[in-house]
Amino acid sequence: MSVALPLAEGILFTDYYQLTMAQLYYRAGLHETPAQFDHFFRNYPNYGDHQAGYCVCAGLGTLVEWMQRAHFGEAEIACLRAQRTRSGCPMFADDFLAWLRRNGDFSSITLRAVPEGRVVHPHAPITIVEGPLAMAQLLETALLNQINFQTLIATKAARIHESGQGRVVLEFGVRRAQDRGANAGTRAALIGGADYSSNVGMSCALGFPPKGTHAHSMVQAFIALGGSEYDAFRAYAEVYPDDCLLLVDTVNTLESGMPNAIKVFEELRTKGHKPVGVRLDSGDLAYLSIQVARMLDDAGFPDALIVLSNQLDELVIWQITDQIRREAPRYGMDADAIIRRLVYGVGTNLITSMGDPALDGVYKLVSLRQNGEWRPAIKISETPIKTLNPGHKSVWRLYDRRGMATADLLCLQDETPQAWRTITLRHPSDHTKFRLLRAEDVSAMEPLLVEVLREGQLVYELPTIEAMRAIRQQDIERLDPGVRRLIRPHEYHVSLSQALWDLKQRLIQEAQRG
Repeated sequence: MSVALPLAEGILFTDYYQLTMAQLYYRAGLHETPAQFDHFFRNYPNYGDHQAGYCVCAGLGTLVEWMQRAHFGEAEIACLRAQRTRSGCPMFADDFLAWLRRNGDFSSITLRAVPEGRVVHPHAPITIVEGPLAMAQLLETALLNQINFQTLIATKAARIHESGQGRVVLEFGVRRAQDRGANAGTRAALIGGADYSSNVGMSCALGFPPKGTHAHSMVQAFIALGGSEYDAFRAYAEVYPDDCLLLVDTVNTLESGMPNAIKVFEELRTKGHKPVGVRLDSGDLAYLSIQVARMLDDAGFPDALIVLSNQLDELVIWQITDQIRREAPRYGMDADAIIRRLVYGVGTNLITSMGDPALDGVYKLVSLRQNGEWRPAIKISETPIKTLNPGHKSVWRLYDRRGMATADLLCLQDETPQAWRTITLRHPSDHTKFRLLRAEDVSAMEPLLVEVLREGQLVYELPTIEAMRAIRQQDIERLDPGVRRLIRPHEYHVSLSQALWDLKQRLIQEAQRG
């Protein structure tokens, strides 16, 4: 039986409890009550032996595109009408389904969000959703699915880009990704730091040329039919004389692959073509890079690239470059020159965010409007840091005298921190921790959230991938080096204003008394 993808990927791309809650709100007369939900994450990705000290926001463009086409049509209503309770009665009543058919889209939703590519931190809202309670609730699953995943992959890509010190990064993960999550992952990787992808369809859709080489199977096929590795390389070079990049480890990298590749490169040179380079996919990649670079230099190909692949991530890349710096001088080689010619092909560990495969982003009700007045909502947890920051909020990024980001400040919506002479930064849950900043110690302050949708209408120009990359790089460069560390990064401060702290404490006390 085929899967009905339009049905599965439309507005029913949600959890069942969103729909049962929506019907309850309808029955209680709350379905049109204006509500606000905050989306944020609680912790940076922790990969076990290394951790992130920041995240890179991604997925907003994908979400907005989905919201603008998602709606309840006849097929969706028929699906819900077929659902039954345990006693065999209809789960969803006809009047509720009729309301969904008339009102079941996101044209009433206002969305404020942190733009894609920006650096973000725990507990600060990435997305703020405002609209009728039932439809704002129904948005939760799709929003979390799309922004959480792409933020996770963009973060991993940014760390790999940082570890690679600006060298080209190729995203090779489509074969190892979770089904069509490969497309979202490719998009996020390109935002986060990958320069190109092997994913042809998504690369073309986003306006990027796809990149790749060839597989071992090409060499194997020639050998199995009585030819040789050299025959395979030569055939490839004849078809792609100006794009010849050869995978040299099918037989033996240094004793077979490289000599055959160099022979083919020399033939190309005599015909006026310049080979691109070679790819290494197994063995000690640092040692092999040194030896391959030496062989290419000796043959007169000092500009040929060396593409590394095979289970790379930010920590492995850091270890490879460190090893090259220590070992290259033993062979009379310039370590920096070798590193400058490296290209990193990163697959499984990037597209699956190996080590921490899910961002713990959450979507929480923070306010409801009743009789024209917004009433803040609180959720209390036995783990204090998980207790909700209530009410209508804005998020400000503060920069110190050096121009470096020093804190993200959550304020009530009507507060104007840029006018304050002294800024109080309260820890979100620990009353003993706070910091005072004088206005003269803050070189700049900027709001992070922008209005994207106003009652369903797009009021924000979604940036290009190139623009997202530029803002990502700018944001990362304005982080302290300690925050950017691969291992045990320094904690970046996300704080509450005094007024938000006071509101939070009052609501906690009222809830506990009640």
